[in-house]
Amino acid sequence: MKRSLIALAMTLAFGSMLPVAAQAEAKQDFDLVNRTGYAISEVYVSPSKTDDWQDDLLENSDNNFEDGEKRSVHFTRAGKTCKWDLKVVYDDDDSSAVWHDIDLCEVSRITLRYNRKTDTTSASFD
Repeated sequence: MKRSLIALAMTLAFGSMLPVAAQAEAKQDFDLVNRTGYAISEVYVSPSKTDDWQDDLLENSDNNFEDGEKRSVHFTRAGKTCKWDLKVVYDDDDSSAVWHDIDLCEVSRITLRYNRKTDTTSASFD
């Protein structure tokens, strides 16, 4: 269900890995910054009201999303929703972190951080 809704609603490009349509930035576009200290091997963005994750945005890339990197997520067509979920998977142990109901109509930058003392990944939304 989620996959078909996503396919109809938008196509995502992550950084320069996929071509971006001629349309200027949609209001859901955002920059994702990795400040976790670790490489991320998978990134997913899906509308909050759907049941499963869209395709991995890194699947067409030969490289992980390394610590210190910034990548841009571009929606080639504006979706009908502002609320989106984000999931990242770490390369070293396949653990993941998930955030729900991110208002991408208001957020233009998401910065990920990992706290070793508490073993938690956090995100700040700007």
